[in-house]
This record gives sequence, C-alpha cells and structure tokens, in this order.
Amino acid sequence: MEERRRSKRTDLQSRILAKRIDSGDQQEIGVDIKNVSKTGIGFYCDEILDIGAVYEAYLTIWTKEVIHAFIEIVRIEKDVDTYEYGGLFIGMPEIDLQRIDVYNVVSDAESYIEQ
Repeated sequence: MEERRRSKRTDLQSRILAKRIDSGDQQEIGVDIKNVSKTGIGFYCDEILDIGAVYEAYLTIWTKEVIHAFIEIVRIEKDVDTYEYGGLFIGMPEIDLQRIDVYNVVSDAESYIEQ
C-alpha cells in the first residue's frame, strides 16, 4: 500500500475520550490510540463512528499532560472484534503540535540507541 501520510507516526500508549460535536451527541467514547503524528491519529474503538464526523478529544500524552483536540474521522477499517480509525487534527494549537513532534524525535532517538 502506498504511504500517503504527511507526517511520521509514532506509537503512543494512551487513551482518549471523544465526544461528537457536529451532531450534538454528547456520548463519551473511549478509544485506544495506535499511533499519533502532528497531523493526525490512528486509534481503535469498539463503537461505530461516522467518516467525516468531528469529535472533541482529550488526549493524554506520554508526559501525562492532556491535549484538547478536534479530530475528523477520515478512515475506517473493520478488524476482527473492533474498528480501526484514522483521524486528522483540526485547529490544534501549534504548541500541542510541537509536543507531538518532540515525542516523535525522542522516540526515533531511543529506537536508534537500542539498535
């Protein structure tokens, strides 16, 4: 498959709570993050989410800080017992984008040192 991502993605062990904002649905949904980049996020969720839908999210990062973000669902794939989603960050402040970028650089450095 051809790589179409604009930014490198790094695995991140975290969870987010997301609630849909474009339909007025206030149900909170727990997801497991697969990976994250400056432009988007990959995650697993047992719930069926709509492509094109926008969710408000609170992402807990490796430093235990919480990043407030809006995520637009752009990709859905069905796994055996869950769904895998791809989302783009919408309107995230530059400082939060930089936090994610720093994590990617540190993660790359740790991988290099382990080799």
